[in-house]
Amino acid sequence: MKVLLSGGGTGGHVYPAIAIANKIKEENPDCEILFVGTEKGIESEIVPKYGYELKTVTVQGFRRKIDLENVKRVFKLCKGLEQSRRIVKKFKPDIVIGTGGYVSGPVLFNSALNKTVTIVHEQNSFPGVTNKILSKVVTRVLTSFEDSHERFPEDSRDKLVLTGNPVRKEILQARKSNSRKKLGISEDKKMVLCYGGSGGSEEINEAMLLVIENMVKEDVAFIFATGKAYYDEFIKSLGDISLKPYQRVMPYLDNMADGLAASDIVIGSAGAISLAEITALGKPSIIIPKAYTAENHQEYNAKSIESQGAGIAILEKDLTPERLNEAVFKLLGDRELLIDMSNASKAVGKPQAIDLIYDEIMKAYSEKQKPKNTKKEEKVSKETTKVVETTEDTKQVKTIGIKKK
Repeated sequence: MKVLLSGGGTGGHVYPAIAIANKIKEENPDCEILFVGTEKGIESEIVPKYGYELKTVTVQGFRRKIDLENVKRVFKLCKGLEQSRRIVKKFKPDIVIGTGGYVSGPVLFNSALNKTVTIVHEQNSFPGVTNKILSKVVTRVLTSFEDSHERFPEDSRDKLVLTGNPVRKEILQARKSNSRKKLGISEDKKMVLCYGGSGGSEEINEAMLLVIENMVKEDVAFIFATGKAYYDEFIKSLGDISLKPYQRVMPYLDNMADGLAASDIVIGSAGAISLAEITALGKPSIIIPKAYTAENHQEYNAKSIESQGAGIAILEKDLTPERLNEAVFKLLGDRELLIDMSNASKAVGKPQAIDLIYDEIMKAYSEKQKPKNTKKEEKVSKETTKVVETTEDTKQVKTIGIKKK
């Protein structure tokens, strides 16, 4: 069996693809897996680290206005379609899976034209434009939020299956005590993990300066990922604050499994995959949804977590260093509240999502393999019918033969 996966641009699109690939490989060791992404996307770093081959194509999203730049992107799309066609033709996949990002479009579209089994996985409550378009041509669409169904085109809703967001196996298997040993954090330390998505968040970074200053004073362990673009500037802003070995500021957190497992509180944006990982481990959270995301989906995600008692939502427009600092130390100082939020977070989490996703993928593949009835069999099926006679005395039903119409 050959499986081609495509997704990129952000960790929220790439990590679901990794989780799906790992599950397929675990269940089918002889399976061949190939990823398709972009050369400049985060997938170019992440995918090879997990041991998968990555082919790259040229594609870029369109801007929301008509200008010369959009004309250039049309040519890039045409080039990406041709590159994707060649990759699909050479690899000859049995299954093609897209997890979002503009790179998924050309790959899935070409595969659908070839009548290959094609699967879309949508992580967010508000589907992306690419996935809305693809839903009309693919075999199946796997969703993570039930309310997303009403936002897909009506003529594709019979393809929708609610599965949830996949969480990587290493995160599901991580344990707090083991992770703390690896990170050099003692069991009695309070520990905070903070990250603003795969690219970081300038707003969260600005608010975290005060929080870090006070966590250093209170000897709280922490890991803070600034985002690569913001790291140098943040370190300068931090000044001469002296950090202990268990107090880390880094551009990007590669080892998310141990970071999450070791933490008592998680601070972050409201990306769908981040929330799936946080709740899968039952972590209390302070969620700061990014403004201006498509359909404002992060705010809906954050408010859903807060409404179920699993976290605290702070909108970017309301975020200040003082408010974030107050929220952090309120949770760290209230053990009972942390326990209640942890239990609520576990109730929200769907650690079984990857199994549901795998089952749906294999079901679609199996349906494709089933031989169809011959025309002769279909004709006989339509022409024959059973004649049933019911006797008045016994009320028994018996078949007395086959009769052609």
